[in-house]
Amino acid sequence: MTRRSNGQAYKHKDSYCDTAVIGAGIAGMATAARLQAQGLSTLVLEAHSKIGGCAGFFRRRGFSFDVGATTLVDFESGGVGGELLDAIGMPPLDGERLPGYVAWLPDRTATLHRDAALWARERLAALGNSPAHQHFWTLIDKLAAVFWNASRKGIKLPIRTMSDMVQNLRAVGMEHLPLARYLLWTVGDALRHFGLRGDKPLTGLLSMLIEDTVHSTLDSAPLINAALGVTIRGAGLTRHRGGMRGFWEAFAAHYRAMGGDVRLRHLVYAIEGAYGDYMINASTGAGEPIVIHARQIVCALPAELTAQIAPMPVREALRPYIERDTTAMGGAVVVFLGVPESEVEGQVFTHHQLLQSYDAPLGNGNNMFISVSAQGDTVSAPERYRAVMISTHCDLHEWDHRDEDAYQAHKCALADQLIVYARRVYPRLGERPLVYEVGTPRTYEQFTLRPRGAVGGVRLTRWNSNQFAIPHDVGVKGFWLAGDTTFPGLGTVACVLGSRIVASHVVKYA
Repeated sequence: MTRRSNGQAYKHKDSYCDTAVIGAGIAGMATAARLQAQGLSTLVLEAHSKIGGCAGFFRRRGFSFDVGATTLVDFESGGVGGELLDAIGMPPLDGERLPGYVAWLPDRTATLHRDAALWARERLAALGNSPAHQHFWTLIDKLAAVFWNASRKGIKLPIRTMSDMVQNLRAVGMEHLPLARYLLWTVGDALRHFGLRGDKPLTGLLSMLIEDTVHSTLDSAPLINAALGVTIRGAGLTRHRGGMRGFWEAFAAHYRAMGGDVRLRHLVYAIEGAYGDYMINASTGAGEPIVIHARQIVCALPAELTAQIAPMPVREALRPYIERDTTAMGGAVVVFLGVPESEVEGQVFTHHQLLQSYDAPLGNGNNMFISVSAQGDTVSAPERYRAVMISTHCDLHEWDHRDEDAYQAHKCALADQLIVYARRVYPRLGERPLVYEVGTPRTYEQFTLRPRGAVGGVRLTRWNSNQFAIPHDVGVKGFWLAGDTTFPGLGTVACVLGSRIVASHVVKYA
């Protein structure tokens, strides 16, 4: 028998691996697959009944709904996601290359084309073509090109060693070092520099894109990070057949075929020990306590959850970051609809982003995203039906401390409002749904265990990102952090990039 520090006894099971990964979100699964492909034995422990985390899915009445991410970014040859597939020997995705999506502003629409030349023409036609506009977009394009390329080459922040410095110089390129001066600029700084801060259509569109990709505002979002977010379509968006369900079924099958082990409904309570023999105390879905031993640990949970289960040195290292970021967390509300195909007819694009008012705060439906499964995708929806997800960001405090009646009333009112707003794109949406469900921060807290239901990492600012981000290595040998609260932050592409950095560290110590 083995004992936890609180005296509770655990049954000893002879489970041992080179690396145990805590959390089966995209960062955890990508890291585990990379390590397994390099010959290390890996075990992934996930508290939930499905893999995916905030890029996961659930099923209802023949429909599959994405609970967070609905697309995969940069998963084509040469991209961050494409490099992952190559590294683990997995075939290309069975998915739909999205040509872009439509932004519905209060007084106009703009098609956010995937094709760079089409987008360059569209933004000047729809948002202004003055010399100031042209200079602003030239800067955004330059930053995006350089730093997308650097990301694909494995840029690593925060810089902790001389090796990190050398790697980053190679990734960025000496000729692009002058762009480092923009590290402390915000998007608002750039807009003011070109005299565009008061341009409502331009700032309205940018605000939506920045909230969606770095969870921040114009005057807080780091310019370089936001430039990557604003140009995310150019990096390539793919919706897998069957949505995230289709992706995870294919990814998990490939990982297991390599010899990897995923154990669902395994809740980790505490991690003890040190490099070479970490001891993971967990319980199964049946409530049976177990102990697993691993030479190294990759914790792909949010920093706050990691601090609750990690050895004391890790907790102490994370404490100042967690205290700093307490007020920088956000949530989401999502409406899931399974509807007849006739309710989503009339649009060429299946993805849309809407802004209701230039003057109202973002969130709670003022900005929202609509994702519709592809026609003929019978993994996502039964024949002649489509799966629809309508999402909006929200502040967590709006959902704290409400009694059940107040909570249900608030949830239903906001969900109804989202459907009404979505009818600007699909006038008949939600008239005869087979499925109508709503996810809130309380839902995410229940199913992902994230404190208060926070999703997607922190709201990025100049002072909690890049060189100030939570590092993957907090100085405890053989204990690594991955996921959306570490560099480079939220989103599938960020988590995949983080997995590459973490896997390289684990391999060195292996």
